[in-house]
Amino acid sequence: MAEEIKSLDQLNEAVSGEAAVVAEAEAPREPVRDEFGRSYATGKRKDAVARVWIKPGSGKVTVNGKELNTYFARPVLQMILRQPFTVAGVEDQFDVQATVKGGGLSGQAGAVKHGISKALQLYDPSLRAPLKAAGFLTRDSRVVERKKFGRRKARRSFQFSKR
Repeated sequence: MAEEIKSLDQLNEAVSGEAAVVAEAEAPREPVRDEFGRSYATGKRKDAVARVWIKPGSGKVTVNGKELNTYFARPVLQMILRQPFTVAGVEDQFDVQATVKGGGLSGQAGAVKHGISKALQLYDPSLRAPLKAAGFLTRDSRVVERKKFGRRKARRSFQFSKR
């Protein structure tokens, strides 16, 4: 600090000055788009990592070069992928192109959902509030617990035999 604060008035002036600096730092967010008008984001869930591009379109979803109904055959997984659009109120307005690696189908669906949510908020920052309120922008950090030595699985012991 350059100057010392010796009175309550000086403290109030210093704090009000810092508040103005913080207000300037939180300027409205700008949309992030590439030269093709797409927004890109990475989504993660369990061991799956999804790279997601969204652009305005008719609602076509392509995952690893396949249609949504082909790649995620279970209706529950398809519903998980559509949740961000429903919450944001932009159903059938964006085309999604995603590549996903690792994990199983459930983790991959969660990763694509996370990526879509992040990409939507980058494309249109006004959609951030509903997506954040629904918890779609937070990475679900739950992963499989590692196996411990002297045990059959992470916590399961070997069967105990008294005799």
